[in-house]
Amino acid sequence: MLPALAHIDCWIFDLDNSLYPASADLFALIDERMGAYISRLLGCDSTEARRVQKDFFRDHGTTLAGLMKMHGVDPKHFLDFVHDIDLARISADPATVAALDRLPGRKFVFTNGDENYARRVLHRLGMANAFDGLHDIHAMGYVPKPDPRAYQAMCELHAIAPERALFVEDMARNLRPAKALGMTTVWIDNGSDQASHDSDPSFIDYRIGDIGEWLNQIIGVENP
Repeated sequence: MLPALAHIDCWIFDLDNSLYPASADLFALIDERMGAYISRLLGCDSTEARRVQKDFFRDHGTTLAGLMKMHGVDPKHFLDFVHDIDLARISADPATVAALDRLPGRKFVFTNGDENYARRVLHRLGMANAFDGLHDIHAMGYVPKPDPRAYQAMCELHAIAPERALFVEDMARNLRPAKALGMTTVWIDNGSDQASHDSDPSFIDYRIGDIGEWLNQIIGVENP
């Protein structure tokens, strides 16, 4: 293990665009279904639906949070609909799976998505048994990242000591509350403007390009 990370006994990972490459672009499929949901809900065209969707994501952390607050949407109904997508774009990377297995301590997934969808993705990635727990939007009480309450609740529920925890995330802004709690933070910079929004070196300890490559580097595996 990299000496600087020898104190870490809890490894926390975002799901989408973090445990699989952003190039898979599952969000394009989810975006399409979000747009269809909003169009039907509000009786508007696709252009207006997209504006609403992106405004809610920006202002409330997730599109769902905005829809719940502004339109009283049932979260389970929404999540079941938008996550009903084909996962053929992603597949297992044995080197990443092996690196996860070698990490010392507990491992968690921390996602603004829901557990049913997350389980499907993890199964597709060969990671169905790689984690000790999963903290999803339902467990957050629909208070999503980057709201500090989501992080605090996760730590309390799973008895996580933030100063001995590391959090990996592709959305830079979602790392700020983790750093404030004392976590070591890792930003997966996928090159997108949305992911880099509000990025600041003051709350980012490591900036990486690929999760599998980085994990193998820190555990000392060359050319896995």
